[in-house]
Amino acid sequence: MGSITCSADFRPHHPLSPLTPREITASASILRSIYPANIDLQFKAITLHEPEKEQYLAWNNGEGPGPRPARRAYIPYYIRGAEKFFESIVNLDSKEVESNIRQGNDVHGPADSAEISLVEKLCLEDEWVKAEIDKLKLPENMMVTCDPWTYGTDGLDDTRRQFQCFLYARPIDQPDSCHYALPLAISPVIDGCTKKVTRIDALPTGKDFTTAHETQPWKPQPTNEYIPELQPKLRTDLKPLQVVQPKGASFSVTSDDASGTGKIMNWQKWRFRIGFNSREGMVLYDISYDNRSLFYRLSLSDMSIPYGDPRPPYHKKAAFDFGDVGAGLMANNLTLGCDCLGAIHYLSGYIADDQGKPVHKQNCICIHEQDAGIGWKHTNYRTGRAAVVRNRELVIQSIITVANYEYVLAWIFNQAGEVTYEVRATGILSTCPIDDDIPPEDVPGWGTVVHPGVLAQHHQHIFSLRVDPAIDGHENRFVYDEAIPLPRDPKTNPYGTGYVTKETVVTNSCGINTDTEKNRRFLIQHSHKKNPVNGKPISYKIVAPPFQKMLADKDSWHYKRCEFADQAIYITSYRDGELYAAGKFTNQSHGGDGVRTYAGRRDNVKDTDIVVWIQFGINHIPRIEDFPVMPVETIRVMMKPVNFFDKNPAIDVAPSMQVFNRSTLLAYPTQTQGVLKAAENGKAGALLENSKGGCCSTSVEISPPGSAGSTSEEEEDGNSNEEDTGEKGSVRHKETCSCESIEEGQVGGEGKVGLRKKLGECCNVS
Repeated sequence: MGSITCSADFRPHHPLSPLTPREITASASILRSIYPANIDLQFKAITLHEPEKEQYLAWNNGEGPGPRPARRAYIPYYIRGAEKFFESIVNLDSKEVESNIRQGNDVHGPADSAEISLVEKLCLEDEWVKAEIDKLKLPENMMVTCDPWTYGTDGLDDTRRQFQCFLYARPIDQPDSCHYALPLAISPVIDGCTKKVTRIDALPTGKDFTTAHETQPWKPQPTNEYIPELQPKLRTDLKPLQVVQPKGASFSVTSDDASGTGKIMNWQKWRFRIGFNSREGMVLYDISYDNRSLFYRLSLSDMSIPYGDPRPPYHKKAAFDFGDVGAGLMANNLTLGCDCLGAIHYLSGYIADDQGKPVHKQNCICIHEQDAGIGWKHTNYRTGRAAVVRNRELVIQSIITVANYEYVLAWIFNQAGEVTYEVRATGILSTCPIDDDIPPEDVPGWGTVVHPGVLAQHHQHIFSLRVDPAIDGHENRFVYDEAIPLPRDPKTNPYGTGYVTKETVVTNSCGINTDTEKNRRFLIQHSHKKNPVNGKPISYKIVAPPFQKMLADKDSWHYKRCEFADQAIYITSYRDGELYAAGKFTNQSHGGDGVRTYAGRRDNVKDTDIVVWIQFGINHIPRIEDFPVMPVETIRVMMKPVNFFDKNPAIDVAPSMQVFNRSTLLAYPTQTQGVLKAAENGKAGALLENSKGGCCSTSVEISPPGSAGSTSEEEEDGNSNEEDTGEKGSVRHKETCSCESIEEGQVGGEGKVGLRKKLGECCNVS
């Protein structure tokens, strides 16, 4: 294809930096130029087409012999009004369309935000739908809300692009009312091409597959609200908890190119690049610790939410939130003091709308540090000396809203060379109507009644984390070891207590499951690099929680479409473009593309460039406490060094010191008069002393007025050297000191100043 002239001046951008707004606009313009002016394109994404890994590594950030990889855009799109779906690659350096491939009629692109809004609008404006809504005879103060879902697959008349719409009622005057508490029993289907209603499904509302032959009047039910202003009463006894970093955060975020979209993170020996795209949202590249390579690329590749209700049309209900819509598209604008606490740095991103125009996703990633408790500690019981280090963590977080559900997605790094991926699922259950006169024992076993007339169906949340390792280089292998008991033997195991580990090297691409009975441990190794102390291969282990695999049977469309849902781990050989565990296009997919297919090639995965796909999930059996909004359900995958370092890599973290951390001690007096006195001073149950120091801490007790040895407030402040035995109440200091040179007791006239002087002599407390 010939070169297309473009006047835009592109300054050098890093090959992995997300597309800039100007590049998004230029990509759309270059693609449009190959069509007549009257052809309207519906863009599904305009995002970075990542360079081939071999080419990128040869360039090596400008230090290698290879040329800088070209900037390219990947564009899936439709010709609007026609069932013609394409994917295109645009070269932004040469300003030409490098490839433009039409997909088959049964391949469908993701939904975009404009399309979802349009389907919702057309559904509620359709005369056929309005006639059915009229039959419900809703009260005048109620209106109908529509949730469009991608259609799913059942193999029956599902090759055309379609949407299944679920309808709910809500009060007209409450736009934020929880409409999922009032589901309706009609479900229109809309053709994705013509945007016309093709049928209206009657939903089953009883204990079996039976549906009403005619839409019945709606039986009014109470609302069930989650927004604070609609609660009868909010708690008032919670005091502020503030995360304060007076000197700012310990990380730095920089950019090494002119785009401003590429960000480099440095924190506690960690260094990596942060990217953002419309499908995966956050992506991390070139992850290293202490200048040693660990991972080439990390991302959440896919998620699937198959529902367990066997009745039509719910039998098709299975969302692929990343492939069907996109994490970048659904990313929240995060807010200080709400989504992230502490000293926060935000990153913004850009995606394209359906017109090919850049959309600013403001504050879609938040970065902050958090204290995660003790990192390591030991107390020498002979001397009483304790050495303790706090576990500081770096959090890279994004939150996505997928209609009813929210997912809080975070990469977490610590000072011991460990990486955690955390998912917190919250939001609102997707609900369906159920007759409220069904006895509890007859409620269908595939759901839970969470509100009068509301059934929340069982469903699974299955995630696939894509790990492209580079453990001290790209020639890695995958092994698993198992703990096995030694047979009893009079010479080698006379007491029957011995056990060893047995290691298995995976040589060909495949899937592997966890085995808790054998303590099966998964490791990514660089077999040619040995630990200098014990001679074992350097490794990182994967710690993934066991989960129940896909419950739908192997002949179901749920199973066929979700290629990652049957194994805890998949190991494949690296191939450019194989980024998505369920395949490139998941909307109404039929399987045959995804990680199960990749692994089926049985490629060599020993001491070569491999990709590890880690599956984890939740089988969500709803409970009434999950409604009207669900408390977070948290799951984590961890990657930890094994024989990678020569000792605990966090050994050089400075010890936890009170003079640094400035924790405070609360004292609650037990004597009635003391409580009254403290209450007068506004101190009951409040902070009584700001403790300072390292091994020493200081607390304050309030004694009743007139008690022996009491000191006045002036004395406590160091403003008086005379002991007061009057009715002001006493302030008694308790000191603890590891060197034991100060005894617990009354400070007397010396007050706080004298106490700190004494503590400073032994503990260097200022």
